[in-house]
Amino acid sequence: MTSLVAKRLLLLASLLLVGSVQAAEPSAGAAKIATGSDVRGPDAWFPLTVGEKTLRVQLVVTLDEQQRGLMGRRDLGVNDGMIFVYPAPQEMSFWMRSTPTPLDIGFFKEDGTLGEVYPMYPFDETPVKSVGSDYTLALETPQGWFAKNGLKPGVKLKLADVAAALRARGFKPSRYSAEPR
Repeated sequence: MTSLVAKRLLLLASLLLVGSVQAAEPSAGAAKIATGSDVRGPDAWFPLTVGEKTLRVQLVVTLDEQQRGLMGRRDLGVNDGMIFVYPAPQEMSFWMRSTPTPLDIGFFKEDGTLGEVYPMYPFDETPVKSVGSDYTLALETPQGWFAKNGLKPGVKLKLADVAAALRARGFKPSRYSAEPR
């Protein structure tokens, strides 16, 4: 009987140890807050409001996700996009390696204000750089999306949407300057 109890305790301790090691693994330096079945993966879609327009976006956080971006994607809908979040203001630089879909890219400051918008062309490896160095968010959309929706520099995106998406992915919004003010 004592042997059976000892085996069960050993099994329980082993399971707890394995679970705690897996939960403690960082994701490319990203600040995670949740684990398990409630966390949504990088292919999940989230609503994002820019000005008065809502689109559906995938959230890019880790270095691997940033490097992959929309490479190889041909299925971007007219109101779909990808939002890249960074922990500190910086100059942005993006290219279109292996990306067959023409895109626009908008650079946003930490308060959610759109500062710059540029077109990006399929397979063009020339970097598209921001003029400013105070951006924490970049939004890729189908080319012409910003103009078609009357969205110009000065318009704001809803930081609460970015924060909710970060939480759903298991990341701390405060780590990415995405807490609404």
